[in-house]
Amino acid sequence: MKLYQKNATLFLIAIIIKRFYQNLQKLQVLIFWLELAVFNILNNSLKCSLVLCLINFTIICMKLKFIDLFAGIGGIRIAFENAGFKCVFANDFDKKCKITYDLNFPNEMVLEDISKLSTNQIPDFDVLTAGFPCQPFSLAGKRLGFQDERAKVFFDIVRILKDKKPRAFMLENVKNLQYHDKGNSLKLIYQELENIGYKVTHKVLNAMEYGNIPQNRERIYIVGFLDEDSFKKFEFPNKIPLTKTIYDCLEPDVDEKYFYNNKPLFEKIKDFITKKDTIYLWRHGCLIENKKKVCPTLTAFHNIPLILTDKGIRTLTPREYANFQGFPQDYKFPDVSDYVIYKQLGNSVVVPVVERIAKQIYKALSSS
Repeated sequence: MKLYQKNATLFLIAIIIKRFYQNLQKLQVLIFWLELAVFNILNNSLKCSLVLCLINFTIICMKLKFIDLFAGIGGIRIAFENAGFKCVFANDFDKKCKITYDLNFPNEMVLEDISKLSTNQIPDFDVLTAGFPCQPFSLAGKRLGFQDERAKVFFDIVRILKDKKPRAFMLENVKNLQYHDKGNSLKLIYQELENIGYKVTHKVLNAMEYGNIPQNRERIYIVGFLDEDSFKKFEFPNKIPLTKTIYDCLEPDVDEKYFYNNKPLFEKIKDFITKKDTIYLWRHGCLIENKKKVCPTLTAFHNIPLILTDKGIRTLTPREYANFQGFPQDYKFPDVSDYVIYKQLGNSVVVPVVERIAKQIYKALSSS
């Protein structure tokens, strides 16, 4: 029996060493606990129980930590937590976003203007994430760039990075950022980040090519690392096939309030919205048909996409908006105006795309 216990102990040590140096992704953690459960059954002892407690504590401590700036309603947070990170701080200044955020992550968002946020308020972390305001660079806006007050919050990101020195960061913005001011805005971003010691790279990813989400949404993702080795090991995810269609994101039963039947606009659009596998957009008095059979880029404006169903022409619902952004089905929304939710989701991210980037960041950090 003593020989068995000795072998079992060696087996346990081997498991610990093996798992310690691997990325603690969800599947690996599950296998890890299954192995230990079997060991506990075979070698029922107080020592094993104590070891299990120690390992559980180690796993919690080992998780890479991130902060969620310009958190919105938590799209980036969901993605990074799915990739194995632990959120230790969240911040936004939008009161309505805090209501939605806190409904899903109770009382965790610090409601504050980032320019007034002291780095002493922020706990230590490994990765900074921020989907900073896109309006100054968007084709839909005035494109004032860093002359727009909203864009100047980028320098608060730099301030926090400089003071806290996390191992990595990920920033998200509209595709046009790379072209704004003939590329000078992106060049300035690179200069500011490199001046404080980060190695920086970026790529534009489309949700329908990198997230298996049927939405034509291109966003720029800027990733940086303090450590040269981690930077060299990081790669943006590869393209994946789009297997989902718009039907995977649509609800079967929808309230009558979303239908245009017999409403003033109905007479203008009824003869042009003819395809059930297509999503349309009414914009500036014109009807636009999406030829790619996917959802056009969801925005924070009031031009909600239109579809044709057996019951007639209707807008997308807030839940369908969430589906086209890859939010989980158990994500909750407060009892507010639909347009508040449309705006919040339009300003958010496509969760599966960010999750794939987060996994690559985790991999690069964990193997360095």
